[in-house]
Amino acid sequence: MGLLLKVFIPLLGAALAFYFYSASENFNEEMLRGKRVLVTGASSGIGEQMAYHLARMEAHLLLTARTEAQLQKVVKRCLELGAASARYISGSMDSPTLPEELLREAENTWGGLDMLILNHIGQSGFTYFHGDVGKVRKLMEINFVSYVALATAALPMLKESEGSIVVVSSIAGRVGGPFTAPYSATKFALDGFFSSLRQELIIDKVNVSITLCILGYINTESAVRAVSHIIPDTPAPKEECALEIIRGGALRQREVHYPPRAVSSMLLLRSLAPEFLDSIIRSSYRVENVRR
Repeated sequence: MGLLLKVFIPLLGAALAFYFYSASENFNEEMLRGKRVLVTGASSGIGEQMAYHLARMEAHLLLTARTEAQLQKVVKRCLELGAASARYISGSMDSPTLPEELLREAENTWGGLDMLILNHIGQSGFTYFHGDVGKVRKLMEINFVSYVALATAALPMLKESEGSIVVVSSIAGRVGGPFTAPYSATKFALDGFFSSLRQELIIDKVNVSITLCILGYINTESAVRAVSHIIPDTPAPKEECALEIIRGGALRQREVHYPPRAVSSMLLLRSLAPEFLDSIIRSSYRVENVRR
């Protein structure tokens, strides 16, 4: 049985990865030319890289994040790379007024919106859960409720343009690993809400696509700083990850898995042998380095 799993699971994982990844072959960068795109969490990491890819594709960009100085640098670089236009609004995504401000800017500047990429994230440690419910509430507000608020505010424009919602999530929203309980809860919530919303849009014959992006370990500065001493794996490149997210959204895919083989294999194993997967995850961590 052990030998079978070692051979069979990677093969099936590779097949699933091909299924989710192969659609990118039909992608043409001209699909994004002139499109009006709002990207959250765009001052660093995957969001910053998405902004640069979209700029090269000559999209119109509205970027948001907390750090204004960094956003200014990203907008300047986007214009240098060929963006049709690029502007920013800084603010924290847990602000109840920010969604209206962002969508008002899109309406006044472009007259609408074609793609909403939800990518921002609140700070959360990689550690044991000690019962801090207040921290869970705060993280849920940023990582989940603000996604719902901004998507809700954007839906009228996206319905008009028959646009797309792209939700950047995580393997932690499908597989509950240790030391990420609050973070994992927010990502599971994203999966549940947007999967349900997709069904309702289909029932109502609303042509707005929803793409869920299930990401593994990516080499963003924040991720590497948080987990490199605990997870010995080599992180996948953020530049390629950002491009795959954009491709998935442009092609209106149901899901993006990245890195494709690793994520698809974990999802398959979760379905076939969840306890075995749990044991693999626990044994792969340097638990002695986790701060209590």
